[in-house]
Amino acid sequence: MTTTATPSSPTKSYPVHYKTVAIDEQEVFYREAGSPDAPVMLLLHGFPTSSNMFRNLIAKLSPNFHVIAPDYVGYGLSSMPDPKKFAYTFENQTNFVEKLVKHLGLTKFFMYVMDYGAPIGYRLALRHPEKVAGFVIQNGNAYDGGLLEFWDPIKKYWNDHSPESEAGIAHLVKLDATKWQYQNGVSDTSLLDPTAWILDQYGLDRPDNDRVQLDMFYDYRTNVPLYPQFQEFFRKYQPPTLIVWGEKDFIFPPPGAEAYKQDLKNLETYMLPTGHFALETHCDEIADHINRYFHK
Repeated sequence: MTTTATPSSPTKSYPVHYKTVAIDEQEVFYREAGSPDAPVMLLLHGFPTSSNMFRNLIAKLSPNFHVIAPDYVGYGLSSMPDPKKFAYTFENQTNFVEKLVKHLGLTKFFMYVMDYGAPIGYRLALRHPEKVAGFVIQNGNAYDGGLLEFWDPIKKYWNDHSPESEAGIAHLVKLDATKWQYQNGVSDTSLLDPTAWILDQYGLDRPDNDRVQLDMFYDYRTNVPLYPQFQEFFRKYQPPTLIVWGEKDFIFPPPGAEAYKQDLKNLETYMLPTGHFALETHCDEIADHINRYFHK
C-alpha cells in the first residue's frame, strides 16, 4: 500500500460512516470515511473526549485518506464495562485498537495522535513498526520534559495512590474542568462549539465513568517508563512526522513538542496560537498541513 496521499478533485467528497464492531465482548465504535484504496489515517483521540474531536477534520482528510477514528473502551459510543471487572489501562486500550486494526485489515497507516492517543499510538508502533507510515502529533507527549505543572497532582496520585491524592484530582472529571480544557489558551472562545464539551461531559457523568477516568489517570504512570522505547523507535525508524501543537496548552505545553526534535529528523513543527483542543479553532490549518506534508 502506498503511503503518499494523492490529492483528489476538490469537488470530491466522501460520507462518514458510523460503525460498531464486537471485539472481546465489547462494542467498539468508529468513524470511517474516504476511499478504501487511499492511504490510511488512524485518528487516536485524547481525554476526556472521543472520535467526536475529529468530526470536522475527517471530512477535510477523506478526499486523500482512508480515515479511521475509533472510540476507546469507556469513551464515546464504545462499550463501558464495569471498571471492577475491566482493566482500564493504556495497554488494554492499545489491545483494542490493535484488534480493530487487524479486523479492518490495515497493513500500513499514518497515525494522528493527541493526548492519550500518543502513548496508545506509540505502544501500537512498538508492536508493529512495519505498519507505521508516519505520525501527526498534536499535543501528545513522549518525553519527561513535557510533563510539567499540570501533572504535579497526578504524579502525587501515582506515587501514593491514596484517597487523599485521588480527591486532589477528582475535579478533572467535572464540567468546569472539561470546559476549561477547551477554553484555556483560546483567545476567542466564541469560536468554540459548546456541544463538544457538553458531549464529553455527558460521557463523564455516566455512572462509574469517574472510576474509569481515575483508573486511566493512575495508569498513565506506566507510559513514562516507555518513553525511552518510544524515543528509540523515533531514532531507529525515523517516521515522517508532522507536529501541529496548540502552543498555549497548559496540559501539554511547548517543551513537549520541542523534545521530539532530539530524535526525529524527518520532521516539521507548527506551533498554533491556541490551546489543548487545537482542532476546535485551527482545523482548516491542521488539515492543510496534513494534506500538504504527506503529499510530498
